[in-house]
Amino acid sequence: MRHRIAVVGGGPAGLAFARVLHRHGYPVTVLERDPAPDARPPGGTLDLQEGLGQLALDKAGLLAEFQELSRPEGQAMRILDTDGAVLRDWQPRPDDRANPEIDRGQLRDLLLGPLDVQWGRDVTRVVPGARDGALVRFADGRQEAFDLVVGADGAWSRVRPALSSATPHYTGVTYVETSLDDIDTRHPDLARLVGDGSLAVFGVNRALVAQRNSGGHVKAYAQFRAPLDWHADLDLADVEAMRSSLLALFDGWAAPVLDLLRRGTAFVHRPLYVLPVSHTWAHVSGVTLLGDAAHLMPPLGAGANLAMLEGAELAESIATCAGDLDETVRAFEEQMWARAGRWAGMTAAGLERLLGPDPAEALAVFDEVQPS
Repeated sequence: MRHRIAVVGGGPAGLAFARVLHRHGYPVTVLERDPAPDARPPGGTLDLQEGLGQLALDKAGLLAEFQELSRPEGQAMRILDTDGAVLRDWQPRPDDRANPEIDRGQLRDLLLGPLDVQWGRDVTRVVPGARDGALVRFADGRQEAFDLVVGADGAWSRVRPALSSATPHYTGVTYVETSLDDIDTRHPDLARLVGDGSLAVFGVNRALVAQRNSGGHVKAYAQFRAPLDWHADLDLADVEAMRSSLLALFDGWAAPVLDLLRRGTAFVHRPLYVLPVSHTWAHVSGVTLLGDAAHLMPPLGAGANLAMLEGAELAESIATCAGDLDETVRAFEEQMWARAGRWAGMTAAGLERLLGPDPAEALAVFDEVQPS
C-alpha cells in the first residue's frame, strides 16, 4: 500500500524530494504557499556541488539537463583589496564541473517538470498523532491528513513547531542586495570587473560581493555586522537613502567597487538568521524536516546543496522501503543530523572569518577551498 505523503514547500529541498519520488512512480502532494511559480523573484544563482546538489539531480534523472543549463564559467572567483588591487583571480579549467552555477529560477523549473504542485496552499500548522495520520491545517480553514508530512518550508517553517521549539536567531550579519541588469551593455566596466563568476572585496567586518547570473544579470551584496535595528532611522523602501547609507558604510573603498552600489536599481534587506548548529529533535511519527527548516545555516554554498541531497535521499529511502515508514524516516533523520551538524559548524566558523576584524582571514578561507 502506498503511503499518503505531502511535502510543504516548493523550494529546492521539497522539489528534489518530490521529483525523486515521482521518478520512482510514487505519488506525492506538493503544497506551496505562493500562488504561482513566478509569484515572486526566485533569487540569485546557486553553485551545485558534485557530491551534493548534483548528486541529488542525478538521483532525479536530471543531471544531463542540468549540465546543459548550468554555467561552469560561473565558478570563476576574483578577490580584490579595498583599494581595487587584485589579490586572487581563480579561473575554472575548461572541463571543471565541480561547482557550476545555475539561476534559482532555472533550477526550480527543471525540478518542477511534470510535478503537480498545489499552488496557493498556505499551511499554518501541522498536528502529528492524528488518528488517520498527521493533520495539515491551511489558512483557509481546510485541513487534510497524510501518513507523512515533510517540512521543506524554509527558515520560518510552519511545520517545524510540530517537532521542535527552536527558532532562528540573528547572526549579527546583514546583507543588503541590489541588482544590475544587462550589465554587459549598460555597464561594461562593471561587467569586466565582475568577470564570468563572482567578485569579492573584504574589509573590517564588512564585504562587497557580486555574482553574475545568466542573461547579463548581476546581483551585488553589501555584507556587514550591525544590530538588527541598524536601519531604525532609515526608510528601507527609499532607494536613494539606502544607497547613501551603504556608500557611507563603505566610504574610502575603490570607486569601481562602489559603483556596484551606485548603479544598483533597488535594495533588499536580508538579515542573516540561523538555527542552532546541532539542531535535532525527538522523533515524531508522521512528520520530518528538510533543508533550512531543519538546519538553517549561513549562505556559504552548503544550504541548498544539502537540502536537495536530503530530499533525494529521503525520497529514495521511502520509494524502496519494504518495511516500516516510520523507521525509515527515523534512520534518515539520524543521518541528516550528523552531516548537517558538520556543515553548520563549518559555515558558522566561515561566517566569523569572512565578516571579521581581519580581512586576511577572509582571504585565507578562499585559499583553503580554491584549487592551487
